[in-house]
Amino acid sequence: MDLAEPQGRYLSFAERETVMVMHAQGASMRAIARELDRSPSTVSRELGRNTSRTAPYRASTAHGLAESRARRPKPTRLAGNERLREHVQHKLLERLSPEQIAARLVVDFPDEPEMRVSHETIYRALFVLGRGALRRELAACLRTGRAMRTPRHPVGARRELIKNKVMISERPAEVEDRAVPGHWEGDLVLGTGNRSAIGTLVERSTRFVMLLHLPGRHGAEDVREAMTAAIERMTVALRGSLTWDQGIEMARHREITVETGLPIYFCDPASPWQRGSNENTNGLLRQYFPKGTSLAKHSAEDLELVADQLNRRPRKTLGWKTPAEALSDLLSEPDTDQRVATAH
Repeated sequence: MDLAEPQGRYLSFAERETVMVMHAQGASMRAIARELDRSPSTVSRELGRNTSRTAPYRASTAHGLAESRARRPKPTRLAGNERLREHVQHKLLERLSPEQIAARLVVDFPDEPEMRVSHETIYRALFVLGRGALRRELAACLRTGRAMRTPRHPVGARRELIKNKVMISERPAEVEDRAVPGHWEGDLVLGTGNRSAIGTLVERSTRFVMLLHLPGRHGAEDVREAMTAAIERMTVALRGSLTWDQGIEMARHREITVETGLPIYFCDPASPWQRGSNENTNGLLRQYFPKGTSLAKHSAEDLELVADQLNRRPRKTLGWKTPAEALSDLLSEPDTDQRVATAH
């Protein structure tokens, strides 16, 4: 068994040992996640997959199961269907492209769903090591005649959708302890088919909520306009910072900062826990805006009503104060402006 550190999202054997020890000691999933610097959902899935009523979690067993899942081969459709494979190879020899072949299968075999394959599967069968259900020399029949398929972007290159972003690692340390008001987390709540959206802003210290009305589209320009209008309604003492994910809707973040003076920081990819207050608030918002519904039908007045209800909801984390009360208390403290200025 390979105990080396896996890359990226997969837990290493050492991490699984930590999960085993802390879980046996009764630690919560969030506590284990903090120790590993992982998402709580990662810990939850790890324990759920590898624990049963009769068998407690064991690091060695879990690691072996994970390796077994990773290398489990799945036969491709072309490899398992000789008739389909022969037909695809024949069409390649006739110089049809994989896209043309895939499209014609529906026409030529309308009542045979087993005679279906996507053009991407055909390409993989020609070019990907270990997926060679088709004869490799058939690649020469393609229009390009290449011996390998080259990506549109260079290997290792990643399109930079958001220019000049400042990452959360550069965010001031004072933001973490929530002692200073004015630091916000933001995101979009999306409607059915991602065709409509509502913007959310949550103040980290008090969980005070502001909602952005995006009645039409929710592209970068739409979000910039709504965001700028909302921030300009804030007192200067509340313009500390904003933390957002790397969604393309924030492509014009520099303009927002220039117009409002609010610095914007971006979370690491696939790290929703770095905006924990916002994620929690978005969950509460689903009581008002259920998944699978259009959000375009809600007016600005509707959003103000929902935000007001949330801001008047007592919160355990605030000692049963409401966010509105907590924000009012912070802003009324005589040294608030001085503490905010010092933090900035």
